[in-house]
Amino acid sequence: MSNISNSGAELDDLAAPAKSVTNAVSDKDFIRVFAPATVANVVCGFDVLGFAVNEPGDEVEMRITKTPGVVVKNITGDGGKLPLDAGKNTVSASVQHYLQHINRTDIGVEITLHKKMPIGSGLGSSAASTVAGLFAINKLMGDLLSPKELVPFAMKGEELACGYGHADNVAPAILGGFVLVRSYDPLDVISLPTPSGMYAAIVYPEVDVPTKDARQMIRSKVLLKDAVTQWGNVGGLVSGLFMNDFDLIGRSMQDVLVEPTRSILIPGFEEMRNIAMENGAIGFGISGSGPSVFALAKDEETARKITKSQQQHLHKININSKSYVSAVNAEGPRVI
Repeated sequence: MSNISNSGAELDDLAAPAKSVTNAVSDKDFIRVFAPATVANVVCGFDVLGFAVNEPGDEVEMRITKTPGVVVKNITGDGGKLPLDAGKNTVSASVQHYLQHINRTDIGVEITLHKKMPIGSGLGSSAASTVAGLFAINKLMGDLLSPKELVPFAMKGEELACGYGHADNVAPAILGGFVLVRSYDPLDVISLPTPSGMYAAIVYPEVDVPTKDARQMIRSKVLLKDAVTQWGNVGGLVSGLFMNDFDLIGRSMQDVLVEPTRSILIPGFEEMRNIAMENGAIGFGISGSGPSVFALAKDEETARKITKSQQQHLHKININSKSYVSAVNAEGPRVI
């Protein structure tokens, strides 16, 4: 385990790059990167827990040019929803912050974003795009920053996307696996172990649950007894991951603070929970702010059985859906 102690809000406080940037650009000027979707919160860990999956994810093509400035050349797969304005797009804005930090605003960067996952799904869509862009530019600059040092830059993209720079999507997307955000000020990100054989069963009901709206529903004050329950569950879940104890993980995947409110926005939520548990899920809950839901399973066969049954239920109530079955992604972003 390791950690980084930097504030996501103050990029200027980041330590200066350890390597010289004089000859930072590598011998190639083009790269294509995939970054994975993520499941944030993991039921009980609102804004502090998350894990990465193998699919879906987003792809970014990036080219270094001679004309200074960052340009979003094209976006595919978004239906025209995302801005091409470099200051408003999460990918380009994060790349701009990165280049300012390493004092390389003299170069040009041309970005093409390929959205391979649904927007507003609760699967860290903006995080996947942002992380792919940051991973790409860092590679092209010669890996000047470590993966953990990229997290605050990715958080700036999340702030642009939903108004709050949380790390429970971007940190696992960058680092892979399960991640705990122990602290935001200073930022302290901890990688957690993944039990062998664990799979995620994800279903995305095609209904609209905007992240900003979902966050506004959350109570600003909670009862102490509920906070105590939640702390115990977070501790139990983290312990279960270290102990490879599926039963403890399942007992700990209970949320008394956020899920009771957010689940109202997801049609058939309780029915999908029952289906998941009846088909052998370790635990079940909302992925991020929803509407996607997820279950953890002991093996791939169980995960596929869960998603199939849940999709059949959604079909009966006239809701289209997509499903993804994946082992926990331990790699994070990769060059493709």
